[in-house]
Amino acid sequence: MSDLVQSAKKAAAYAAVDDHIKSGYIVGIGSGSTVVFAVDRLAERVRNENLKVKCIPTSFQARQLIIDNKLTLTDLDVDPVLDVCIDGADEVDSNMTLIKGGGGCLLQEKIVASNAKKLIIIADYTKDSQKLGDQYKKGIPIEVVPIAYVPISNKIKERFGGSLELRMAVKKAGPVVTDNGNFVLDWTNFNQDSDWEKVNSELLHIPGLVETGLFIKMASKAYFGLKDGSVKQKGTCSAQA
Repeated sequence: MSDLVQSAKKAAAYAAVDDHIKSGYIVGIGSGSTVVFAVDRLAERVRNENLKVKCIPTSFQARQLIIDNKLTLTDLDVDPVLDVCIDGADEVDSNMTLIKGGGGCLLQEKIVASNAKKLIIIADYTKDSQKLGDQYKKGIPIEVVPIAYVPISNKIKERFGGSLELRMAVKKAGPVVTDNGNFVLDWTNFNQDSDWEKVNSELLHIPGLVETGLFIKMASKAYFGLKDGSVKQKGTCSAQA
């Protein structure tokens, strides 16, 4: 990954943490490479400003980040309402519909985000698209119960077209297994002009389909780090709102 992209991720993450986290907040910590920078900045603010925050992770990776940075860890049992969730995205379209789940954490990410007063997305310029699939070619992740992955693949192809592949692990034999013990299907070659809200609703009615990587009407704001070091914002919520 280029230094330019890394710098862009950092710029977006730092801007979002500075704009949207205050002392006393319950904060959802998302997953992925851009979130690492957000946690770095949050830990820095905790040290320098004596900020009091509690953090809820969306994955094993996020939990380790919180622990490694000596931030206060909590969970939805203790703190079921979050002030803000900061997370990355694989792609953001012009309607602020997201593809998430490239790292396989979509179910927990969506649960945590759904309990936050606002979801703030941080990403680099390569994730900013007009339509889903413009730049992100790995597909829409769909988390499924293992015994159902073949019939679910067939049903999605019959109803919506496209191609579905079982995501295979890189350093282990066999498929990727999520933190929840499920498999992930990646849906590519889909119709980019789909009504994603309708598609998502229909997908969730398929027995054995646990969750989709389509995040619709969930994000309040997105921060995109640009090549020149500046940050582009999309969305409606104001800083510290």
